[in-house]
Amino acid sequence: MFVSLMDAMDMTRIAALQRDEAQAEISAIVVDIIAVKNYVLGTAEQDTLITEICDDVLGYGPLEALLERDDIADIMVNGARQTFIETSGKIHLTDIRFRDNAHLLEICQRMVSKVGRRVDESSPICDARLLDGSRVNVIAPPLAIDGTALTIRKFKKDKLKLADLVRFKSISPTAAKILEIIGHVRCNVLISGGTGSGKTTLLNCLSGFAAMDERIITCEDSAELQLQQPHVVRLETRPPNIEGKGEITMRQLVKNCLRMRPERIIVGEVRGAEAFDLLQAMNTGHDGSMGTLHANSPREALSRLESMITMGGFTLPSKTIREMICSAVNVIVQAQRLRDGSRRITHITEVIGMEGETIVTQDLVLYKIDGEDENGKLVGRHIGCGIGQPNFYDRARTYNRGEELKSLLAEMDEEAGL
Repeated sequence: MFVSLMDAMDMTRIAALQRDEAQAEISAIVVDIIAVKNYVLGTAEQDTLITEICDDVLGYGPLEALLERDDIADIMVNGARQTFIETSGKIHLTDIRFRDNAHLLEICQRMVSKVGRRVDESSPICDARLLDGSRVNVIAPPLAIDGTALTIRKFKKDKLKLADLVRFKSISPTAAKILEIIGHVRCNVLISGGTGSGKTTLLNCLSGFAAMDERIITCEDSAELQLQQPHVVRLETRPPNIEGKGEITMRQLVKNCLRMRPERIIVGEVRGAEAFDLLQAMNTGHDGSMGTLHANSPREALSRLESMITMGGFTLPSKTIREMICSAVNVIVQAQRLRDGSRRITHITEVIGMEGETIVTQDLVLYKIDGEDENGKLVGRHIGCGIGQPNFYDRARTYNRGEELKSLLAEMDEEAGL
C-alpha cells in the first residue's frame, strides 16, 4: 500500500500544501488504491490507515502520536524496533516501531532540517530542536551500532509557572515566594542539577519574575526557553558546516551579548569556557543574569564552574577565579530528580564570600525527606535553616521586599521547629 501510494503521489507538490489539503489529497489516492487492489477495509481501519500515512508523509511518522501527548517528558528511540518513553519520572517500553532503520533516519533528517541542521553518515551527531522548543539529539550509524538513536526532551504545550511547581509539590508555597523575590530583585542565579531534574523548567519559571520592561538576551545550544517578557532576544549556537567552517560557539554568543545592551543575560546551559564570560557579565552591571549547569549539589556547582573556567585555558590563580565567582553569583538553586521519579527543589543556597581560599555558602531552604508512603513515593518537606537575614537582604530592601523576605524565612524556620 505504502509503495503504491508513493508511486501515485507528487511528493514535492503535496509537501508544499497545507496539512488539511494534503490529507484530503492523500485520502483520495488511498481510496483509489483500495478500490483498484480490491482491499477490504472498514471505515475505522481506512481512517486509521490514512492518518498513519499522513503522519509518515507530512509529519514524524510513528512518533506523531507520542509528540501529541502532554504527559510524556522524554522519547527515546533505540533503532527501528525499540521506543521508550518517560512518564511520571519512570521509563516504559512502547509498541512504536519504524519500518526499518532507513525509515527512522529519514524521520530524524526531517526533524533536524527544519532548524537548519543535518544528520547523515558524514555528520552522524546532531543537536536540534522541534518548532515547539523540544530538544532533539540524533546519533546515527556508524557511531550508533544498532541503528539510529533518537532522544527527544519534550516541552509541555502550556508554559509552566512557579505556581505549577507548587502544585506538583516540587517546592512549598513559602519557598516559592522566596524564589519569586530572588528573581524579582535581580539576584544572579545559577540553577544546578542532574540530567532531567527540571533545570530548564525552573529557569523558565524564575525568569518570569523579570520586569516586563527589561531587555533580556538568551543564549542556547538549542533554543528551548519560553520567556514571558515582550523584550527578549533569542540567540542560538551554530555547528560547523560540511567543510568544518562557520561554527558559532556559546562563548561567542555570550561575548556578543555584552555589545547588545542587555539588562539580563540568560545562558541555557553553561558547559565550557563561556562560564568566564557569564561571570564577567554578572560582574559588570547585568544583575539578574541566570544560567544552568550540571552538578549534584550547590558546592559541586561552584567547583564545576571553577573547573570550566580552568579548562577554558584561562591561566588565573584559583583564588582569583573563586573571588570572581563570589562577587558574581548570589544564589544557587539545586534541582534534583529523586529515586521515585519525582522532581524537587532541594536547596536554595546563597554565596556569602571567601574565607581564605574557600568559598563560603549558607543554605536558606532545604528539602528534608521524612520517608516513604505506602505506594513507595518519597514524603518530605521544605524547611528553613535558621538564617534570619540573608546576604542579599539589602538588595531585597531596595525593592521594598526585604521585610517580606525575612518574614518568609522566619515562617519556614517556625515550621522546621527552629
